[in-house]
Amino acid sequence: MEPITERNITDVAAQRWSTAHEPRLAEIMPTLVRYLHDFARTVELTESEWSTAVEWLTRAGQISDDKREEFILASDVLGLSMLVVDVNHRFDPAATPATVLGPFHVDGSPAFDFGADMSDGVPGMPLFIVGTVRRVDGTPVADAVLDVWQADAEGAYEAQLDVDEARLRGKYTSTSTGAYCVRTIAPVGYSIPMDGPVGELISHTDISHYRPAHVHFLVDGPGCEPLVTHLFPKGAQFLDSDAVFGVKSRLIVDFERRAPGPTPDGGVCKVPWLFARYDFVLQPRNPNH
Repeated sequence: MEPITERNITDVAAQRWSTAHEPRLAEIMPTLVRYLHDFARTVELTESEWSTAVEWLTRAGQISDDKREEFILASDVLGLSMLVVDVNHRFDPAATPATVLGPFHVDGSPAFDFGADMSDGVPGMPLFIVGTVRRVDGTPVADAVLDVWQADAEGAYEAQLDVDEARLRGKYTSTSTGAYCVRTIAPVGYSIPMDGPVGELISHTDISHYRPAHVHFLVDGPGCEPLVTHLFPKGAQFLDSDAVFGVKSRLIVDFERRAPGPTPDGGVCKVPWLFARYDFVLQPRNPNH
């Protein structure tokens, strides 16, 4: 048996992991081993540093629960989440860019009619977002489901609060012409959670821990690839320093201030409100998926 040394341990470990029973796992693990070993050699990782890293990972697991996922947050602030999105969504240039899902999406949001108010009394300036859903060839997409969610005026999502009912989230369906109308409240910028291991690590840097104001969308149309994305108001703070690297220029939208009066849903708003228009352009579904 050949002795294990610094020079051969990487090859030996990679070979062992190449015996994984699933082909994809057998492809991934040896490569991961080689990159990890190369990293340790490049920075000459000390035992103390590796012990600190393991302790950090342990604390990230301990602080995570059904309302908080610290490892997703770590992936987001390292840019890994956005990189994985880009690698897996190389859409037609005409398609709406995809972004990160984030840790606060909640399944099973209630359905709302065209223009119905998903804020349901949550304080904030009313916001109407209207537009169409269409394919890259311009064909309208009827019956597309727009799953929408956002933080409140304090920067908190429902998943972070002790509430029993859906809050600032809902599902809208496009009409036969692909039109949709969402009513909610103006989003605000907010800090990512800084009271855990990720925040502790960021506090040792000059990295901004803020996200610009945004509204999340998951758009799923018949015959199309599902789209996870955000819309950001033009001029919002932190657009150039988003903590999770989610801002793309094509997702920045004018939020126009309107006086009290008629609204896009056919109703009337008695207070000033905001209006934004955005057309979601979907990639046709890959038959191999």
